[in-house]
Amino acid sequence: MGSKRAMLGNGLGDLLGSEVPTAKRFADLFAGSAAVAIHVARRYDLPVLAFDLQNYSSVLAGAVINRKVAVPLENLFKNWRQRAKTRINGLKIPDASHISKKSVSEWRKWCADQGSLPITVAYGGHYFSPVQAVWIDALRASLPKSDPARTVALAALIQAASQCAAAPGHTAQPFQPTFTAKKFLLDAWNRDLVAKTRAVFELLAKQTAKQVGSAMVSDAEEAARGLNEGDLAFIDPPYSGVHYSRFYHVLETISQGSCGEVTGIGRYPDPKLRPKSKFSMISESEDALDSLLKTVSSRGAKAILTFPDHECSNGLSGDIVHEVASKHFTVGGGKVDSKFSTLGGTSDKKRKSEAARAARQHAKELMLVLSPK
Repeated sequence: MGSKRAMLGNGLGDLLGSEVPTAKRFADLFAGSAAVAIHVARRYDLPVLAFDLQNYSSVLAGAVINRKVAVPLENLFKNWRQRAKTRINGLKIPDASHISKKSVSEWRKWCADQGSLPITVAYGGHYFSPVQAVWIDALRASLPKSDPARTVALAALIQAASQCAAAPGHTAQPFQPTFTAKKFLLDAWNRDLVAKTRAVFELLAKQTAKQVGSAMVSDAEEAARGLNEGDLAFIDPPYSGVHYSRFYHVLETISQGSCGEVTGIGRYPDPKLRPKSKFSMISESEDALDSLLKTVSSRGAKAILTFPDHECSNGLSGDIVHEVASKHFTVGGGKVDSKFSTLGGTSDKKRKSEAARAARQHAKELMLVLSPK
């Protein structure tokens, strides 16, 4: 989360400023955190469409791009919080102010026994303290009933949970109560989830789009089939050989409200419930890119494409992306300095130079402008 937000201040924002004003519509085909879709919707007078395989992305984007007017704030959060508090009154939640392996084990058992609180059962004592997890459940179950307030509230809860999650950058695996990681676990668990939810809620409520757009859960190529001549597509495809649903499953569970039984250190839901992308399969990523760009070009749409300018774990590289794009478009643009996420890094010594890499690394990023031939 956040790499495109950083790029908006490092060249991408200027590029959008030169290309968006002449477009009829803007379509973000891999919306992710929705930073780009929201940036465009708030600044430019055209409809913005946001697509992603995961529902949490649709919620984050829809909280802003689906409306032209602010959400009235008077007593809205206060009433939401009170409804949530009523749900947990009388519940004796463990105090997680002091952490040891024994206490964490006890808290995890307590959380697992809270059958009516799905987030707490799945992630309490792992990504979230018992208090944080219970509040996520209570707030999720007490959302405002009608839109746009409901979507804005849910987006705020997802973002606040992301800010509080006890994990190194992404929710692929939580910190464990080891000697070295205990301080990071305690720091995350001490964050006030309710206060963060309120801060994000009040910020999002004031943000509006210039024109009403739409946010949908959709495969990128399916979305591309709905493009028209004069549209501008933003294409920021996956670069990991591991499906992104593994890294954002906690946020996806909060957006859905539950996830069923979870397994493993990462507390993963059943793989059948996690969306998969051909872009994260080494054997299919290049064909998937070729097919997508062919579709966008055939619809007469223009595109901005970003991708790390090096070989990535899904088999794609900057050179391959440029080569495939040149088959279907006249290619312009160049490269910028950036930081890309290693999606949790790795401490696997067998991977030599990749072992113990940082969560984010400096890199060059392609930023291409694609014009139909």
